[in-house]
Amino acid sequence: MLTAKEVAYEVTKALDEKKGMDIRLLKINEVSSLADYFLICTGTSNTHVKTLCDYAEYTLQQLGETMLGREGHRGNSWELLDFGSIVVHVFTDEARKFYDLERVWADAVQVDLKDIIIEE
Repeated sequence: MLTAKEVAYEVTKALDEKKGMDIRLLKINEVSSLADYFLICTGTSNTHVKTLCDYAEYTLQQLGETMLGREGHRGNSWELLDFGSIVVHVFTDEARKFYDLERVWADAVQVDLKDIIIEE
């Protein structure tokens, strides 16, 4: 059984592998009981958003994590994957700016991902 942190890191790597952009991992357990982490990522198109979510879901299922829910906006401008300890949010650039989760969750701790994702 993986810890919430390990699950968060594995799904972060998966989104990075599929060229997710501007990946941010917020540790929210100190400010909310919704989850331990929010993972926020931008896709380059509606199709890319779907691809990122499908791969994140596949990756975590391979690790034995059960998805509690998947929500999305028509046209795939954003999707949310709820795995209990981590909630994955994937947006198009426009939708990410609109929802601005980093501002909404400004009290959360932003996790340093320099050792997790490959910067190009």
